[in-house]
Amino acid sequence: MSAQQNPVQPRVAVVTGGSRGIGRETVTRLAADGFAVVVGYAGNRELAEAAVEDVTAAGGSALAVRADVADEQQVAALFEAAAAEYGGVDVVVHTAGRMYLAPVAELDLGELDALHRTNVRGTFVVAREAARTLRRGGALITFSTSVVGLAFPGYGAYSASKGAVEALTLVLARELRGRDVTVNAVAPGPTGTDMFLAGKDEEAVARLAAQPPLERLGTPGDIAEVVAFLASPAGHWVNGQVIRANGGII
Repeated sequence: MSAQQNPVQPRVAVVTGGSRGIGRETVTRLAADGFAVVVGYAGNRELAEAAVEDVTAAGGSALAVRADVADEQQVAALFEAAAAEYGGVDVVVHTAGRMYLAPVAELDLGELDALHRTNVRGTFVVAREAARTLRRGGALITFSTSVVGLAFPGYGAYSASKGAVEALTLVLARELRGRDVTVNAVAPGPTGTDMFLAGKDEEAVARLAAQPPLERLGTPGDIAEVVAFLASPAGHWVNGQVIRANGGII
């Protein structure tokens, strides 16, 4: 723990999918706000450790822990590692997810099952653990997608999985009445991450970038700023909401 964080114990954030994309940017942003961050990752230890090194080089505190978000034992171990290292958990940011695109008539059901295992079951597993362990004043931030409302062709499986995330988020916010814990979903629009860009040619990317009135793709940093607000005391009156962070796409 850095001298900057003593003698006051820092707030603690668990970020799933924290090794890359929006999750990685969120790790950096929350650490800049003084959080000790537990970087949850599925498989790429090198990227997760690099995220930790970036935080510690800037004077913060971070820890990388491997966990399959759909495995309840591994997720419990992730939260236990956070508690053992830092004393508890104040914020959970669940960015881990999977994308699979195909017209409904051409769906590979094996891919559909894998998608829903990560995006639906994984969100329920992480949300359940967060509901059991978050300290007062805390926040759970899940991730949906603006495609739930935009209904782009080819996104049926992915959008359906994120619709489930939104439903869970709104219900859980109400179930945690009396706990002083907020539950919100962030629903990015087209954002320049590896997952979004995969399989898209320059024309498709340019077309999507032109849709918002701001006329560009979102960046992981744009989304991390929204997360940081919801995780902060300033954002604590926002509860049970889906924040469509998409530059104004209708």
